[in-house]
Amino acid sequence: MHNDQMFEWSDLKYFLAVARHGSTIAAGKALGLSQSTVHRRLDELERMIGRQLVVRHPSGYRLSEFGEELLPYAERIEAAVQDLERHVADESRNLTGVIRVTCPEPIVYRMSDLIERFHARYPELRVEFVTSDRYLDILKGEADIAFRSGDTDGEMIGRKVADSLWAVYASRDYIARHGRPEKVADLARHLLVCFDDTLAGHRVAKWLSEVAPDATVSARNNSVLGLVYAVKSGVGMGALPTAVADAENDLVQVLGPIPELSRDWRILTHPDLRQVPRIAAFFDFIAEEREAIKSILTG
Repeated sequence: MHNDQMFEWSDLKYFLAVARHGSTIAAGKALGLSQSTVHRRLDELERMIGRQLVVRHPSGYRLSEFGEELLPYAERIEAAVQDLERHVADESRNLTGVIRVTCPEPIVYRMSDLIERFHARYPELRVEFVTSDRYLDILKGEADIAFRSGDTDGEMIGRKVADSLWAVYASRDYIARHGRPEKVADLARHLLVCFDDTLAGHRVAKWLSEVAPDATVSARNNSVLGLVYAVKSGVGMGALPTAVADAENDLVQVLGPIPELSRDWRILTHPDLRQVPRIAAFFDFIAEEREAIKSILTG
């Protein structure tokens, strides 16, 4: 390459247009420029590189051998510039769009006031809840942000926002008929409400199978809400999240928060999403609303 000057990489688009259209007239049309401008910029590029890139033919232009070698590099630069332009365009439309938040279903209705405050501050953003008792896959794009307690994906990043506490509850009716346990060991003599096999890996299922392996299971369910309804119905007692169960008037906490079941509630996202403006806005909002989020998630 001649001297210390680098070519203008914007001149590559003239080279690419001639390569694609086979003539400076057609290249000019495609770029919305005059034929002479395309000629001049192409000459300038050749001069700066110090090699001939195109060869004149009766029917127009074709690439020289060196031009052919350069073509894939020029295409890669073009693609990178387009990516950059798209990113800048996305940023300028930044605070619009949908934020898909996943969290356990019982928590959703408790968040309605909080989300209303968020919408009041960012009227162009909309929070959409995607609920599931299985962990939705943020890496695969099933959601943008998760509120999670328990095991978290190693690739996700985020922060602790509250404690996840579980205790053992029974309905007043159940206690009237069967009494209440004084200690964890007493659970073996009671009717229990448990998760079914689809949630066999859940820490509550594991804990109950350790402390009361021979207890009679009176109902099985595949969701936390299902457990809550079963315990309320009086068919058995069960471990429930304090945030949800404490709000139920007819439930009584019979064994206080179980240390083995305590976890951190975290707000999580994928590292690639963390700096996206709509996601960053939600994270910042949750950080400001620490007290509200604690009472929603911990009770």
